[in-house]
Amino acid sequence: MTRFFTVLLLLVTGVIGGRNSFANAPTVRVAQDGSGDFRTIQAALNSLSAHADQQRVVYIKNGTYPEKVYLDGKDHVTLLGQSEKGVVITISQARDAARCEGNLDDWGVATLNLRNAPNVTLEKLTVVNSYGFNAAGDVTINCPADASGQKIIGKTGHQMALRTFPGTTRLVVKNCTFRALGGDTVSPWDVEAGLYYFKDCTLEGGVDFYCPRGWAYAENCRFICHNMSAAIWHDGSANKDSKTVLVNCRFEGDDNFKLGRFHREAQFYLLSCRFPKNMADADIYWAESGPGAKQWGRRVYYANARRRGGNYAWMADNLASAEGSPTVKQITPNWTFGGRWNVDPKAPALPAPPVVAVEKDSMAERMLLYQRSVGGWPKAVGEVKVKYDHPMTAAQKAATLDDKGRNDATIDNNATSREIRYLVEAAKRTGNLAYRRAAENGIRYLLKMQYANGGFPQFYPDHSNYRHQITYNDNAMIQAMQVLRDLAEQRGNYTLLDQGLVEPARKAVARGIDCILKTQYVQHGQLTAWAAQYDEKTLQPAKARAFELASLSGDETVAIVEFLMDIKNPSPEIKKSIEAAVAWLDKVKLEGYAMRDVTDPKQPSGRDRLIVPEAGSTIWARFYELNTNRPIYVGRDSKVHYSLAEIENERRVGYSYVGTWPAKLLNREYPKWKKQQGT
Repeated sequence: MTRFFTVLLLLVTGVIGGRNSFANAPTVRVAQDGSGDFRTIQAALNSLSAHADQQRVVYIKNGTYPEKVYLDGKDHVTLLGQSEKGVVITISQARDAARCEGNLDDWGVATLNLRNAPNVTLEKLTVVNSYGFNAAGDVTINCPADASGQKIIGKTGHQMALRTFPGTTRLVVKNCTFRALGGDTVSPWDVEAGLYYFKDCTLEGGVDFYCPRGWAYAENCRFICHNMSAAIWHDGSANKDSKTVLVNCRFEGDDNFKLGRFHREAQFYLLSCRFPKNMADADIYWAESGPGAKQWGRRVYYANARRRGGNYAWMADNLASAEGSPTVKQITPNWTFGGRWNVDPKAPALPAPPVVAVEKDSMAERMLLYQRSVGGWPKAVGEVKVKYDHPMTAAQKAATLDDKGRNDATIDNNATSREIRYLVEAAKRTGNLAYRRAAENGIRYLLKMQYANGGFPQFYPDHSNYRHQITYNDNAMIQAMQVLRDLAEQRGNYTLLDQGLVEPARKAVARGIDCILKTQYVQHGQLTAWAAQYDEKTLQPAKARAFELASLSGDETVAIVEFLMDIKNPSPEIKKSIEAAVAWLDKVKLEGYAMRDVTDPKQPSGRDRLIVPEAGSTIWARFYELNTNRPIYVGRDSKVHYSLAEIENERRVGYSYVGTWPAKLLNREYPKWKKQQGT
């Protein structure tokens, strides 16, 4: 049982200054020698509940802690070190290497990772990602997440010490050191709502090593740059008011390092900052690989700049040209955050910006309630199917929110894919940021659940029973792939979503296509169709439920072929796959037969389903034997039958064993595709 101690931390000040704000705060202690409540920081964080009305303190005794730290979905947490130099949290991993391990959404690429964690304070810590300091040079590693199977990991590539995600706002960082040799050392990223305050910190790294998105204020900080491109960076593209402010900060670095740059809309204020003689004569600039400042123009402001050896011309005071012509005295932390966060009790408090009425969509609101903490959605709760068009009582809403941690997120029966699609459309229609963020978290769920070989399990993270198998059944994997493809190709309203998800989505689609090609069943040396489920390790057809044996599918094969036909400039391998599957579907069709539902009082259900002769009709079986192509019908006893009439009535009328699924593909879509290919 975790022991909480109420202690008076005499060395801890308030948020910025003044009286001790952590006195009487619930505290857990971390000590490697076992003298505290926990030996690791992560164990201490895991012991905390998700929410609290006051700050909870994790007090860390001096020592080197070689661990990645994750703070996800917990608010009002302070990580307080015994001393800044004495508490060292360290890992050694490049961002690209972490992505090769499957962290395509960047969760877990840094030493310290924060997500959905508002009101967090970091104090008296040294946080290091030592990869670049340790590496002898660039290396090539195996990378299942990359289409080529390999990845070059640069000695000075992105190496994050601190990475925050949306939902982590009102972050206070005091008396901390962040070190890396590569880019993006300190990456507090929430362009819509991020509010970050840094004081008396040391930040060291390569290109863009201090790169906040949203609103950031740093004072009395030291910046050490090991790259010629840029030390600081900002993304203020979501709100014209967002800005990064640096006050009384000191810069140093390798010869001819440049001060900063921006790829998107940005706003910089540098007040009373000191610069070294060896810094390049280069003002903060637009990096042309990004969209730049097309809406609001260049906004880079200086006051009281001092460079050893004399100021460059571009360092001249120009605050008067900023909107509202603020004075140095007016530019406080509270002014920086525009009333969204009055973090400095000594500065005048500002009123919050007016609340803009946000349009709501009733179905989208219910989707927010049902979204699980992992990012996906359930298809049902227990045996009750999720229906978003049904109104919910206050009690039902509360109970659904309490279920957020349930382990039932899935892509089965179009779950998660349908919610993402609806929320993207609702975000465009209403402008509601909550819908967009929920859709983005759904995308991250899809990226996270995908296997390195490109396949998707039916459920994640629940891999019990057959849920771990690669699942084409009910078009689960294809639905997920279609969502990722639309994002990767920036189709329709998917342009609204976080652009940082586009490249991971593109790579996920490439891996998925590779999996599709590898799982197409080879029968007597010939490519044929696909099974509904596959073993995720051997990529061989597998059994799912008792009546779903390993077999070839006359249903799921159709959606797979349609997905492949939608690929622009298909490779010869993809074309061969399509043509082989279409030939197989044509070969196994049951001409001269139809399926009919009839009333039959003699049956337990009062009805029956029959396959009957009918001139001019064509049907296909759902399942075909792997090596004979004979239609098979399997009941709950898992025994193979070659006649639908031989299995129990409950299955005959309750499951689709035959249908006309390939008809449209063979008669219209495939001929059209062939014509487009010029064959």
